[in-house]
Amino acid sequence: MAAIVATGPALAFGFCCAAVYARARALFAEPAAKKVASIAGALGAKRVLAVFAHPDDELRVAGLLRTAKRRDHVFTALVTATRGEMGGQVPLVARQRDLAAVRTAELLKSGFALRIDEQEIWNFPDSGLDGVDLEVLVARVEAAIRTHRPDLVVTFWPESGQSGHADHMRIGRAAETAALRLAKGPAVDGYGGPRWIAYVLAPRGGIRAIGGEAGAFVAAHQPDPTHAMPGRLSTRMKGWRIHASQRYSIETAYRIPARLLYLVWRDEFYKVTELKDHN
Repeated sequence: MAAIVATGPALAFGFCCAAVYARARALFAEPAAKKVASIAGALGAKRVLAVFAHPDDELRVAGLLRTAKRRDHVFTALVTATRGEMGGQVPLVARQRDLAAVRTAELLKSGFALRIDEQEIWNFPDSGLDGVDLEVLVARVEAAIRTHRPDLVVTFWPESGQSGHADHMRIGRAAETAALRLAKGPAVDGYGGPRWIAYVLAPRGGIRAIGGEAGAFVAAHQPDPTHAMPGRLSTRMKGWRIHASQRYSIETAYRIPARLLYLVWRDEFYKVTELKDHN
């Protein structure tokens, strides 16, 4: 009899939890985006270059990179413009003066776990990319594009950077400028530049709900995403374990444990733009 009596409250609690979860999932969705299993696969890309600002930024596109390699057998490369020396440590794992070396090692391990073929880690100032001459950044990105010869470049949307970070917006602008120049310019040694650029975006309802002023800025300055693909909880969580100095950065920034956040922020969202015709 006691078990029967307890069934009603238990069911009510279960329905309440289900309703809260459904509401949270709706906040972190972009229903107009086309759902695909793989961005690279949907486009038919054969070579992908991701261009980001900091160690751990690659986790924002971990689903794209992992799936491109494992499912579609695509060449993948990653450029990271800084070594992350100005970041906080959550938890504290090393002397602060050693943080650049620690985060560089974490980044290389993360890239290996994602099966990235090639990585470049530059030495531009962390939290100082907006002070670097844009043409200097563009030239470095152009050189990386010529080296890796991608048909798809992945980066941040320059007007919002997915999180509102100035470094994210700056590297997004540099990557966009470089990709456009090479796509619109003459072919060199048989390579005519990338065909597509994919900007990683945040779900606007979700980032507005959890991100405070920065989240409101991001939501207001993002375009509509064109594509959504699975982010893979296990891949993301493995990445944060590798980035040990930043393991609790999601919880610190948003007051939500990473695992719980990714249960509702399940997809990666992108605006894909074609830079040149196939011919």
